[in-house]
Amino acid sequence: MALVQKFEELWIWQEARELVKLIYQDFGYGTPGQNDYGFKGQIQRAGVSIMNNIAEGFERRGLADSARFFDIAKGSCGEVRSMYYTAEDLEYVRNEVAQNRRDKAIKISKGIAGYTKTLRAKIEV
Repeated sequence: MALVQKFEELWIWQEARELVKLIYQDFGYGTPGQNDYGFKGQIQRAGVSIMNNIAEGFERRGLADSARFFDIAKGSCGEVRSMYYTAEDLEYVRNEVAQNRRDKAIKISKGIAGYTKTLRAKIEV
């Protein structure tokens, strides 16, 4: 199995990229939440934060520094999940859509946790 050379090869980054696309679609033109600019901006920033912090963590030199960025990405997964409850409550998205996005965020979060656990194990050696 080949060693990952760039962040674009990480499945967690690829999944985060897909989640960002879905978030933008869910709150774009013609959607119920399109004019709630505060909400829309916050959930979009949280989604992009997942993707970008995975990338930044991967590019860092020190393992502890890398792990810190992965922790931030994991936190942003929680923020996206939480915001989809609000989106559902405000009827910006259907229940099935909100649950799908929360499930995707959980999958990414678990992947980040596994990756970070591996990084931290290398630090302790």
